[in-house]
Amino acid sequence: MAAERGARRLLSTSSFWLYCLLLLGRRTPGAAAARSGSAPQSPGASIRTFTPFYFLVEPVDTLSVRGSSVILNCSAYSEPSPKIEWKKDGTFLNLASDDRRQLLPDGSLFISNVVHSKHNKPDEGYYQCVATVESLGTIVSRTAKLTVAGLPRFTSQPEPSSVYAGNSAILNCEVNADLVPFVRWEQNRHPLLLDDRVIKLPSGMLVISNATEGDGGLYRCIVESGGPPKYSDEVELKVLPDTEVTSDLVFLKQPSPLVRVIGQDVVLPCVASGLPTPTIKWMKNEEALDTESSERLVLLAGSSLEISDVTEDDAGTYFCIADNGNETIEAQAELTVQAQPEFLKQPTNIYAHESMDIVFECEVTGKPTPTVKWVKNGDMVIPSDYFKIVKEHNLQVLGLVKSDEGFYQCIAENDVGNAQAGAQLIILEHDVAIPTLPPTSLTSATTDHLAPATTGPLPSAPRDVVASLVSTRFIKLTWRTPASDPHGDNLTYSVFYTKEGIARERVENTSRPGEMQVTIQNLMPATVYVFRVMAQNKHGSGESSAPLRVETQPEVQLPGPAPNIRAYATSPTSITVTWETPVSGNGEIQNYKLYYMEKGTDKEQDVDVSSHSFTINGLKKYTEYSFRVVAYNKHGPGVSTQDVAVRTLSDVPSAAPQNLSLEVRNSKSIMIHWQPPAPATQNGQITGYKIRYRKASRKSDVTETLVSGTQLSQLIEGLDRGTEYNFRVAALTINGTGPATDWLSAETFESDLDETRVPEVPSSLHVRPLVTSIVVSWTPPENQNIVVRGYAIGYGIGSPHAQTIKVDYKQRYYTIENLDPSSHYVITLKAFNNVGEGIPLYESAVTRPHTDTSEVDLFVINAPYTPVPDPTPMMPPVGVQASILSHDTIRITWADNSLPKHQKITDSRYYTVRWKTNIPANTKYKNANATTLSYLVTGLKPNTLYEFSVMVTKGRRSSTWSMTAHGTTFELVPTSPPKDVTVVSKEGKPKTIIVNWQPPSEANGKITGYIIYYSTDVNAEIHDWVIEPVVGNRLTHQIQELTLDTPYYFKIQARNSKGMGPMSEAVQFRTPKASGSGGKGSRLPDLGSDYKPPMSGSNSPHGSPTSPLDSNMLLVIIVSVGVITIVVVVIIAVFCTRRTTSHQKKKRAACKSVNGSHKYKGNSKDVKPPDLWIHHERLELKPIDKSPDPNPIMTDTPIPRNSQDITPVDNSMDSNIHQRRNSYRGHESEDSMSTLAGRRGMRPKMMMPFDSQPPQQSVRNTPSTDTMPASSSQTCCTDHQDPEGATSSSYLASSQEEDSGQSLPTAHVRPSHPLKSFAVPAVPPPGPPTYDPALPSTPLLSQQALNHHIHSVKTASIGTLGRSRPPMPVVVPSAPEVQETTRMLEDSESSYEPDELTKEMAHLEGLMKDLNAITTA
Repeated sequence: MAAERGARRLLSTSSFWLYCLLLLGRRTPGAAAARSGSAPQSPGASIRTFTPFYFLVEPVDTLSVRGSSVILNCSAYSEPSPKIEWKKDGTFLNLASDDRRQLLPDGSLFISNVVHSKHNKPDEGYYQCVATVESLGTIVSRTAKLTVAGLPRFTSQPEPSSVYAGNSAILNCEVNADLVPFVRWEQNRHPLLLDDRVIKLPSGMLVISNATEGDGGLYRCIVESGGPPKYSDEVELKVLPDTEVTSDLVFLKQPSPLVRVIGQDVVLPCVASGLPTPTIKWMKNEEALDTESSERLVLLAGSSLEISDVTEDDAGTYFCIADNGNETIEAQAELTVQAQPEFLKQPTNIYAHESMDIVFECEVTGKPTPTVKWVKNGDMVIPSDYFKIVKEHNLQVLGLVKSDEGFYQCIAENDVGNAQAGAQLIILEHDVAIPTLPPTSLTSATTDHLAPATTGPLPSAPRDVVASLVSTRFIKLTWRTPASDPHGDNLTYSVFYTKEGIARERVENTSRPGEMQVTIQNLMPATVYVFRVMAQNKHGSGESSAPLRVETQPEVQLPGPAPNIRAYATSPTSITVTWETPVSGNGEIQNYKLYYMEKGTDKEQDVDVSSHSFTINGLKKYTEYSFRVVAYNKHGPGVSTQDVAVRTLSDVPSAAPQNLSLEVRNSKSIMIHWQPPAPATQNGQITGYKIRYRKASRKSDVTETLVSGTQLSQLIEGLDRGTEYNFRVAALTINGTGPATDWLSAETFESDLDETRVPEVPSSLHVRPLVTSIVVSWTPPENQNIVVRGYAIGYGIGSPHAQTIKVDYKQRYYTIENLDPSSHYVITLKAFNNVGEGIPLYESAVTRPHTDTSEVDLFVINAPYTPVPDPTPMMPPVGVQASILSHDTIRITWADNSLPKHQKITDSRYYTVRWKTNIPANTKYKNANATTLSYLVTGLKPNTLYEFSVMVTKGRRSSTWSMTAHGTTFELVPTSPPKDVTVVSKEGKPKTIIVNWQPPSEANGKITGYIIYYSTDVNAEIHDWVIEPVVGNRLTHQIQELTLDTPYYFKIQARNSKGMGPMSEAVQFRTPKASGSGGKGSRLPDLGSDYKPPMSGSNSPHGSPTSPLDSNMLLVIIVSVGVITIVVVVIIAVFCTRRTTSHQKKKRAACKSVNGSHKYKGNSKDVKPPDLWIHHERLELKPIDKSPDPNPIMTDTPIPRNSQDITPVDNSMDSNIHQRRNSYRGHESEDSMSTLAGRRGMRPKMMMPFDSQPPQQSVRNTPSTDTMPASSSQTCCTDHQDPEGATSSSYLASSQEEDSGQSLPTAHVRPSHPLKSFAVPAVPPPGPPTYDPALPSTPLLSQQALNHHIHSVKTASIGTLGRSRPPMPVVVPSAPEVQETTRMLEDSESSYEPDELTKEMAHLEGLMKDLNAITTA
């Protein structure tokens, strides 16, 4: 076959060159160059060229009148000539039987005698020209609108008017917009000539500027639209002589908002009238327009502005300003400029092969933004699985078939117009190489192998095509090289695939030569696909492999999202949510769950709903909530809807404004300051504040004033001198007025103070030094007639200019803190106001040394005045409480014992609240003042402990700080991703990687876990990434069984109790190449030549018996071994208890510690058997202290990573066990060790995840053929005890890959088995233990000869049905020496008593009941 194809190509090549030689004498070089439309041909086959096929003329929008004739132009070019047809409103016109419409020779449409009436408009509509060439394709033109002007109707007519000479006048004549071009004016029944002074606006209005006496007369407007003319009313315009009397300046016509298309002309009318005659100027966006030097800007009659050939830069706001010297008026209008669709990138012609994926590119611009649709051969392209719109406007065609050939057009349309651009698709035969074209039209999956082929042998079909991994939405294919090319280093491969029963085939190419695997993604679940693979070399494509039929995994049939979810507020505290039944219910919908959450919080609530609507009550007023709905069927919850947000209705505020304060400005005014009510109490948009004030002596005479909602202060003027006033403020919403603040009092000054100069020097300054602080006190200036706004305190060592502090004018003392001991400070005090700072007053003081604890009342140098004692301090606030409101807000409340019992503030005291956090330690305090007994602290950090304290100040007196209150803000979702994400390969395990990271810098709470996302495609949707959950705050995790030499991308997301934080940036890591290791799975250790396998059968890779014993026989063996073990242990324990000497007591205590003798409390039937370790050095049962912490090293990965992970369990497994297994399947690697083993630095013991469920099945134990009676090899005590942690057993888990030179038994653990049981292995005769120095462990059983059989201990573990618990150890001891056992038995024979025997027998009965409960459950 290959040889025949090569011969045919050689013959075709020879014929081609012979033909070229024959034509060489006939054709000139210029003639050959003229064939610019053809593409280069490859040897062996001819390539069809792209055919020029396009429109020369396309129809345009046309305006016509009734009874006239219209031509819609259209002409197309093609060889051969195309057939022209017309569509009207999307339907082809039958022109053969139409006597009014006919097709002209060039393809234009001629319509004679246009018909148009109120109820019959057959000619008006949208027309489109369609050109078709047989065997080539079809193209369509742009759409043109034919508008027919209606019957003339006047919407406004001219009215009689008068105008002063030199002024402007207007006469209205408004008709429907279609008839404006047909409007003309007459004066005194004669046509009116228009000029620079008399113009007609685009609306039909007549404007006469600089009126003269000749402008007077009778005016009317006429509409001539093909039929009889229609006249308006005839009115008189009077021109009055100019007078000296002034008249108001008014606009006769103002500009109005306009929308124009680029390239059109626009007129902005502006006509003003008044005496004196006004002048008009124009501005755009507050910049004056220069109409004199501009060619495009012209002032028409009446100063209207005309802009020619509008561009996008002309858009903006235009201002018309009229000024007559006495007054100025202004009008404005917005000009919006639109643009028709234009192509930035047009589709290009494409060559392709069948099964390829292609993309037609189309990039458009316009204003408004155009919409794009695609047409193939004149028919609309409907998006489907194989025709997709990508990157907003591009058309992607997947899996080409021959019928996809033709012309594709991109049609862009907006409110202004439409445009079209097209390209041709030619599908070549597979043996024809694609000519060189710009690669932008081909997708990444089909850009390979486009070079022209050369002659030579082609590869045979790839071998052993298999689906190595099958998921719900992707399939991984692998294969071997073709037999014709065993190495295959230079081969590339194409995978063709299609849905079964669908003729359209798609192709996916390998990414590099020699690669023999491809992952096909974006498949449908539970769908059968057919795959075939072809190899390509430099000569072309080879044979195809046999079709491979693969079905993707099914997805659980869950409901889709509920459509049309809507939410609307019904009251300030209730919202109603409605929805419809999901389209893809996948079975009967059982119920719905409605989730809702307040915006800005992370606490989502839910309610079960059986209908399609629900009203939620008890919501916060004027608060935004988000809602979503999840439908449930028998399989569980479905897909959630998108969130919809709605706000509850507003209401009157439920709290008064905060922090009301008064500032007396002078003898007649007081400034009021306040803050809005707390956000949670505003209940709506604050629209204003109501201020009420009264004289304290006349409480019934109340004055009200209103201010806007954005104003937080108001100056109240016109007050009486030296009078006390009460003030209160209330907030308003559109619903009404909320509660008002308490009355607050202030007294106006007796006389106005002077602020035209700076204050005078303060009358006194006193300082009192302490060790690290200086108390400064002062008295105000003696001249009380100058305003003092505050005081500036400067201080420093040797100079007062190092630090400056400003305090309020009411303050009379201040403590300068954080000073150095034994230092000389200079202090200055200046009063200041709005004019500046006054004359300073100086003092100096020396702080006390650290050792000086004496009381020094006053230390003054050069004091010009008599010292004044400090005012008595006030009592500090009490009962300070911190109420946490959100993640960044805490409300501080307190009580003031110096106030009356009702805690009403009637004086000018105020409170200072300070707060800080101790992280970092050097954080400074923040302060805020309040005039009420509470304060709202905002802007705090989430999940942070703050301390708060309060002090009160009244005049010169202040209290000390109160006792502190503490509050921790609520947690918030992490606002930053985990950082420092690194990925490293595990040494010795190329398929295992270790991911390390650091916690987020903004955790905003306790991190409860992480989620690791990884994928081989960084651009894949996040729901397509594999997920690895990490519980707790661990910062490292292992991921196993990855594909070798493959780039992976990793992202990490942290979570706390509030939810998930953002993802980290993707980190790339390529797994190492294969190091020559064996196949997948674990290798059995080298057990030596004397090893004999147990006759009970071998173990499967997952630790399950492949040849299960009869269940009854297994039960008898287990019961027998258990009973014998218990009886021997109890009898030996009884013997040990009778030892009377001190040595015997010590032995008995050791026996109890080894055997784990239990003293049961209460009924024996209530006692559950202890959780056990299985440890194969000592045959003993030990109670275990359960560790409360889960093993931080063991992490199970429930996601299959290769084809083995999804292979069903062997059918020979016990059916009951097989049915009760859950989905958990861990990888028992050498790294998955217990906490105990990890702490001791030893190899792990057997892993047994235990559960809290009761026993559910009897123990399965398969002893070896060398089983000996347990009683002959067990004893109570041993003289020699290994230190804890000295020995441990080594096991080879089912997923480990390690070599062992020691003949050790293998314990296989089933980590997901639902049983809770234990098994006791048999022990061979005692003998000296042998040690292998190659292994850091003790042999499981002692051996005397090499031919002893190894005993296989099989254990069963319970599943992880509930929460995971740490594995529990069961220790199996070795046999002690016989001599000591005999001696212990002899010593205990004579000391046996009947009453103690009765107790021990009762003890034994309890143990037997427990064993019976275990074996029969």
